[in-house]
Amino acid sequence: MKKTQFNLLTILLSIISLFTFNNKSLGQNEGKEVKESFYDFKAISIEGEEVSMSDYKGKVVIVVNTASKCGFTPQFEGLEALYKKYKDKGLVILGFPCNQFANQEPGDEQQIINGCMVNYGVTFPMFSKINVNGDDAHPLFKFLKKEASGTLGDAIKWNFTKFVINKEGKVIKRFSTQTKPEDMEDFILLQLK
Repeated sequence: MKKTQFNLLTILLSIISLFTFNNKSLGQNEGKEVKESFYDFKAISIEGEEVSMSDYKGKVVIVVNTASKCGFTPQFEGLEALYKKYKDKGLVILGFPCNQFANQEPGDEQQIINGCMVNYGVTFPMFSKINVNGDDAHPLFKFLKKEASGTLGDAIKWNFTKFVINKEGKVIKRFSTQTKPEDMEDFILLQLK
């Protein structure tokens, strides 16, 4: 075999080997279930019950990470107002308490219930406390961040980041902490049509 043919064969085998290694290391998720839709996820309600996101098929969903002791906590009022106004038209809001930002949700589930449900009259579904960033972030939030990254990357920057999922289960918009729920109303109305 000539030296050039040998070099080409070596290069070709290296490429094949690299491709095979990368496919395995990039997680063709051997033995793992791949989550590709909002409806594939589950979460634990604040009451301790497992809830499938598929329960919300055909609805417009707002998923929000919340905190009871944050400067943005009054957004609970705006979210609740949106929910009451449009829940009969197909809107649902899902609140996920998180303590990753300046320890602003330190309590347990009962304290969270008192903080948001009692103080702010929240009636939309609330879930058990989770992480939204890092390796131990809830899988739903890993998915949401991948589908709708923020201005400066995927990480959630603070409490009350809001993701909108359309009636088909597609993540279509991410609203920042600073966006008040009432400023989302026109966008939500378009999705409800």
